[in-house]
Amino acid sequence: MPAVAYSLYIHVPFCRRRCAYCDFNTYARLEHLIPAYVEALRKELGCLAKAAGRPLAVHTVYFGGGTPSLLPAAAVGQVLDTIAQRFALAADAEISLEANPGTVSLAGLRALRAAGVNRLSFGVQSAHPADLRLLGRDHDYPTAIRSVAWARQAGFRNLNLDLIFGLPGQPLSRWQRTVELVLGLAPEHLSLYALTLEHGTPLAHQVEGGLLPAPDDDLAAAMYTWADERLRAGGWASYEISNWARPGYACRHNLQYWRNLPYLGVGAGAHGYAAGQRTVNVLTPQAYIRRLQRPQARPFPRTPATVQARRLTVEDEMAETMMMGLRLTEEGVRAAAFAERFGRPLEEVYPAAIPRLVEQGLLAWDENRERLRLTARGRLLGNWVFRAFLP
Repeated sequence: MPAVAYSLYIHVPFCRRRCAYCDFNTYARLEHLIPAYVEALRKELGCLAKAAGRPLAVHTVYFGGGTPSLLPAAAVGQVLDTIAQRFALAADAEISLEANPGTVSLAGLRALRAAGVNRLSFGVQSAHPADLRLLGRDHDYPTAIRSVAWARQAGFRNLNLDLIFGLPGQPLSRWQRTVELVLGLAPEHLSLYALTLEHGTPLAHQVEGGLLPAPDDDLAAAMYTWADERLRAGGWASYEISNWARPGYACRHNLQYWRNLPYLGVGAGAHGYAAGQRTVNVLTPQAYIRRLQRPQARPFPRTPATVQARRLTVEDEMAETMMMGLRLTEEGVRAAAFAERFGRPLEEVYPAAIPRLVEQGLLAWDENRERLRLTARGRLLGNWVFRAFLP
């Protein structure tokens, strides 16, 4: 079998301010640490490459955050240069960077494109001022329009736009207007996420304190269904529960996750999955920088920044393959690929769960019983379906 290509995730934990709904590993007003942090990233990449003992094939790189667009383009270029030097980076590698409207300029985007970034993901979230205020975003929709226009002028031909629906007090008509306006920007990819009230966030506190109405789950489901139907009618492929793409523009990096294939996580709080292990890095950028100042060799896939490493059992790996693979709404879980990977037929491993979920109308086989996929109803109840495969 050919060697599996890896994906690289680079976590950038810096933000100008935290959004009201965010519980990611991000930190405001620490931009002064960026130069030392970038140097630490390059050292951790070197540690990974050395521990692997050979130049690992890498076909996607993803700068996530946080707000990666706060990094100077020169710093992004330095990280990419290190990757090219220490790994076997594919000539056609997908190199993505998350950006917030309001943190980019035409000159900066041109520099990012020249550095090798070829895919941008803008956190637009909404076209409506009230939604953006509620979420604590520091941009308005005209800024998003200008950022997309600049990205096109800078030479980007692969743009994703993130949107959030199911906000407290958000009517269906406002969501529909946002989707229509964003379609007018002609992106290649859309990620649409239902709001999750994360414990401890300002937005959750406002709902818990009665200052905002609780999100309406039924209305959120109607928003999702409408958007899916609208996008499909417009020629978009609904290839993952929360992601739609123009033909040929599915996100290769995220497909790596959903197919439960190996990826390396670099940076503060980054997660990785390689050599049968799940790894987690130290959370704060200060601690991360300290750990990489005098790096000590550790066995692959661990690095000096690793604080957790758990070896998966076969049962864990099978369950994760099911839970991640079923998110792929068209591809699903292929029975032949599962049997080849684990040496056991899919229906033998889950003799009760699969028939039950099929009978409940949440899963369905394709006509040749080659792929197991979520039904339209199953997509709305995905988390409930996935729990059935936990070991």
